[in-house]
Amino acid sequence: MATAARSLHDLGFREVEAVLRADGVNPHHAKALWRALQREGELDLAARDFSPPLKRWVEEQVGEGRAFFLDAPAVSSEIHSSDGLTRKFLLRQQDGQETETVLMGYDGRHTACVSSQAGCAMGCVFCATGQMGFVRHLRPGEIVAQVLHARRVLQATQPGKRLRNLVLMGMGEPLHNYDSVIRALDIISNVRGIGIGPSRISISTVGVVPGILRLAEEGQPYRLAVSLHGSNEAERSALVPASKKWSLAELIAACRTYGEITGKRIFFEWTLIAGKNDSPDTARRLAALLAGIDGHVNLIPLNPTGGFSGVPAGEAAGYEFQRILLEAGFPCTFRQRRGIDVAAGCGQLKAEKVARAR
Repeated sequence: MATAARSLHDLGFREVEAVLRADGVNPHHAKALWRALQREGELDLAARDFSPPLKRWVEEQVGEGRAFFLDAPAVSSEIHSSDGLTRKFLLRQQDGQETETVLMGYDGRHTACVSSQAGCAMGCVFCATGQMGFVRHLRPGEIVAQVLHARRVLQATQPGKRLRNLVLMGMGEPLHNYDSVIRALDIISNVRGIGIGPSRISISTVGVVPGILRLAEEGQPYRLAVSLHGSNEAERSALVPASKKWSLAELIAACRTYGEITGKRIFFEWTLIAGKNDSPDTARRLAALLAGIDGHVNLIPLNPTGGFSGVPAGEAAGYEFQRILLEAGFPCTFRQRRGIDVAAGCGQLKAEKVARAR
């Protein structure tokens, strides 16, 4: 049986060295190959002026019907927000499944928001991806390719600007696809390649407790954001079905353990929904719940989706919520909204399902 082709974008630097060595090529050439793939984002390796041994290897091993291919998703659509700072890309993977990636500009910096899955199994009721349901995990190379695409667009449209930040807040639950996400981030943060520093990379989870504990135990250097949305079990489980598997009590205990082991601040995401989780009593319960945790609360007014009838909390309710948390000693800010008019905001990303080949 023929061995299935592999993506070169799935491989870390040491794995690229090992592949070349196994094929009789001096692993020293891995530096040039990695630079082309990751630092320069090359999509046509055959056109590169590599040294003869590496050029021969590329001609023999990379391409259609060969041992390796490149993750280069086609752009099904590109939509620009009226804010002038946000671009949303619908990217088509090799199997036809589409995922969304967002490039966002802020004062002095640019951030890519990437997907870790096609769809999501967590089912948060106000999230378009959760309403879509789970399709499949993305491979490491499919995650890396989103960052490379965002960086190419930025370089083409704003020469000299760098992609400085990365958030895994697109489609999917990153900690449900833990191994692929961590492998992808190891590649993305490698200083020989894309080189986004770990402190500028955020992993957002709806509360997958085993994944949070594993991040702590492994000493992963990335920032952790936890989507909370409820201050007691009833409030949270009505919005976040995953709370029925990992209770709020278990989640907060995991966050305390994470803080104790890593010494790092946790960013708690809170989508403000009128009449659901925006009351002063809820804010006070939240402050009591997080007591003793080094946490920063990001408040996010609900973004509209077709499958949820809730509405954003009013401005006065939001500011009162923030005041209570600030007085309790928690840094608390409103997240800058980007791309709401093109459904590129938090909780708005989705794509049509494509049946997988069997």
